[in-house]
Amino acid sequence: MQALVYTANEQMTFREEPDAQSIGPGEALVQIEAVGICGSDMHAYLGHDPRRVPPLILGHEAAGVVLEGDDAGRRVVLNPLITCGHCDYCLDGRQNLCPERDLIGMYRPGAFAERIAIPRTNLIDIPQGMDAAAAALTEPAATAVHAVNLAGRALAGPVNEAKALVIGGGSVGLFAALALRDQGAAEIMLADTNPLRRDVATRVGTAAVINPVDQPAPKSYFNLVIDAVGGRTSRQAAIAAVTPGGVIMHIGLLDSEEGLDIRRITLQEITLIGTYTYTPVDLRATLAKLHSGAFGSLDWIDQRSLGDGPAAFKELHAGKCAAPKVILRP
Repeated sequence: MQALVYTANEQMTFREEPDAQSIGPGEALVQIEAVGICGSDMHAYLGHDPRRVPPLILGHEAAGVVLEGDDAGRRVVLNPLITCGHCDYCLDGRQNLCPERDLIGMYRPGAFAERIAIPRTNLIDIPQGMDAAAAALTEPAATAVHAVNLAGRALAGPVNEAKALVIGGGSVGLFAALALRDQGAAEIMLADTNPLRRDVATRVGTAAVINPVDQPAPKSYFNLVIDAVGGRTSRQAAIAAVTPGGVIMHIGLLDSEEGLDIRRITLQEITLIGTYTYTPVDLRATLAKLHSGAFGSLDWIDQRSLGDGPAAFKELHAGKCAAPKVILRP
């Protein structure tokens, strides 16, 4: 089968790979119809993720069709998190915290390929008539929905009374703004340093859009700040922008450097929450939201062939891609 393979730092190779095969009971073989490029794929591409060792087929934001068995013909979104199913976290509905969790495209082959083998329990049915590219947005959108829901439980008041700042205009940041709008947030601002991303966010119309370099967000103003970048500078901006008693939701994983003003967090009772991915319930609910149109037209995605993947990675790294999400179609 043809696949897009991470072969070395800053090198993606489109080549023939051994065909994926169903490897036993409980597995399904899925023909990939659409798969998104995630920020974590970019981290691997740049050599910043020691868990992803080349050569490796990356990709975990995917939708496709089951090829064999009783489920043949079933159109599905893939839940890329593979968990044990029996630990306290799994039994409590928090599978994303399973200590034995695995992720396709990390330690096992991912979805930048024509086919993939994955447990049948990780398949979620796509609503009838839904385009595969839109369905492939379920994973990044669910990451944002999970974060907004966590924040809602920590805020002193309801989300619909909150003033919110989202730092980062990639797909997770944009979906966070869309989820906040869906929940009726009183005010939403989105900050991004990339002018192409700002143009897209402005066109989507979900939030007031700023360049934080030229126009820093108001200090001590926002009840909720979502850091979808996760770098030292974005953490500093989040702490400066959040109001006393407010919530910072940290999604991004750009780096682990400093940037936390612990004194301010302590003296002003600021809640800092880390969030990782989603639960299966988040994925199902998010897929329904995407299909219903709750997150808008989704016309801001960029669709390309899987063979164009190497060029897409180069453009994303150079900051020359306006689309918050590139979807590859095998």
